[in-house]
Amino acid sequence: MDNVIENKRRAGEYAATLVEDGMVIGLGTGSTVRYFVEALARRVREEGLDVLGFVTSGRTAALAEQLGIRIHQGDSIIPIDLTVDGADSVDAELNGIKGGGAALLFEKIIATNSKRNIWVVDESKLHERLWNFPVPVEVVPYGSFSLLRRFEQHGYQPTMRMASDGVPIATDAGHYIIDLHIEDHPNPQALATELKQTVGVVDHGLFLNIADAVIVGGTELRVVKKVTTIQEEVIK
Repeated sequence: MDNVIENKRRAGEYAATLVEDGMVIGLGTGSTVRYFVEALARRVREEGLDVLGFVTSGRTAALAEQLGIRIHQGDSIIPIDLTVDGADSVDAELNGIKGGGAALLFEKIIATNSKRNIWVVDESKLHERLWNFPVPVEVVPYGSFSLLRRFEQHGYQPTMRMASDGVPIATDAGHYIIDLHIEDHPNPQALATELKQTVGVVDHGLFLNIADAVIVGGTELRVVKKVTTIQEEVIK
């Protein structure tokens, strides 16, 4: 466990070195991103770095404001220079599953408004294929249990994400999360399209062709980039 924490810290802190003065930054959600936000806040304090943050969850907003990072207020979104976020599973083509922290909708809004997306992960999140983590699907509460039955009929082994008191967990947008325990699927893009077109589904945790690079904390700190082909660089 200590190694996993250290690997997350190294990945998050390295990502903070990529931020430049004057940037508009997307701040993701999750345990690895926390190290990025903390390291970025240190640069703001110590170097006078001037950045504006767009947050993907109330948790990230609270942390950033507590640490002194200037946060965009309001619902309008301007072009974001760089977004740093985590991922729950990343395949060999840098496609990802995200949403374990129930922030997938806001994460996708920020990601699709970003010029560049970097994910920070420890090496346990890298897999040859994608299906090593349930696919979260954010749904409106009304009719959500009918959706659950529909997903069961498709063989997706769905479960409603519940709080400890047995009540469905609500996202920051007031929606529910259904997790699809899919053992394998031959066409992630077809599944993404199917889910998006399902009435009652707000969005899903398949993040396909979104990441430009993934910073991987492990025995070595690596950056895996997607240019025309997948390229890998050892940092230290």
